[in-house]
Amino acid sequence: MKENRICRLFGIRYPIIQAGMVWCSGWKLAAAVSAKGGLGIIGAGSMYPEVLRHHIKSLKVATDKPFAVNVPLLYPDIEQHMAVIEEEGVPIVFTSAGNPASWTSWLKERGIIVVHVVPNVKLALKCEQRGVDAVVCEGFEAGGHNGKDEITSMCLIPQVADALQIPVIAAGGIGDGRAIAAALALGADGVQIGSRFAATAESSAHPNFKKSILEADDSATVLCMKNVVPVRLIKNEFYKKISEAETRCASPDEIRAILGKRRAKAGIFEGDLTEGELEIGQISGLIQDIPTAAELFDRLLESYQNTVAGLPDRL
Repeated sequence: MKENRICRLFGIRYPIIQAGMVWCSGWKLAAAVSAKGGLGIIGAGSMYPEVLRHHIKSLKVATDKPFAVNVPLLYPDIEQHMAVIEEEGVPIVFTSAGNPASWTSWLKERGIIVVHVVPNVKLALKCEQRGVDAVVCEGFEAGGHNGKDEITSMCLIPQVADALQIPVIAAGGIGDGRAIAAALALGADGVQIGSRFAATAESSAHPNFKKSILEADDSATVLCMKNVVPVRLIKNEFYKKISEAETRCASPDEIRAILGKRRAKAGIFEGDLTEGELEIGQISGLIQDIPTAAELFDRLLESYQNTVAGLPDRL
């Protein structure tokens, strides 16, 4: 795997990024990925500002390698989050779930590299115009909050790569070296991997949630709540309530009332497999074990190398 412009942009050895997932991406996981030569990301979306500060400080003690923080732009305490990011000298910020124009200039004025997550070409172009340094194009196979357009990674990656001059990071449905090779072949400069890293020893997710990932098959997840907040999750009793409401064309307000608050925390962090929101991607059907992040990283590299080496025999 050759050094490319994503490696040069972030100062990393391999263009493999661990996604900033709520309730999964604490400092232990991010530090482990960064130490292996990828880019670890702390998921700030599930953290109060001082909790975020603790995770940043802990990561910097664990490794001196580059790392990033993911900040959902709709987070209510975003000003406090950004203040912590500035004070703690975070070098890279991945923004998502909002308008890239709101914070990109502020971050870049402070010397911070900015990457924004996009679900379609139109928003990718807006991000480039607003001055972001790279984009993550996320296919709708991805877990958690998702785009409404339902564009698959296979279709989205080459279209975004063709449209932009800045580096493109592929996400959604990437869980092994075969998918990494495919993403790079489609024009991506790197990959962002979420679900596969959620099922590692260092992930801060509850053991029950990790077990549910191992038990998932290819049809275990679904994208729902498209008229409120699109999210891909494992089907359970909570999903059945949402599905029933959507089938009878319930209003967005009724859907929000069923959703309530703390669903994701209950499912992912506290292990409530019945009423919790179990956010994970379609790739969960391929996940069979809970390795350490370092073990997984080595597997990804080996699988990628074997895939590339075997292509001449397949073509």
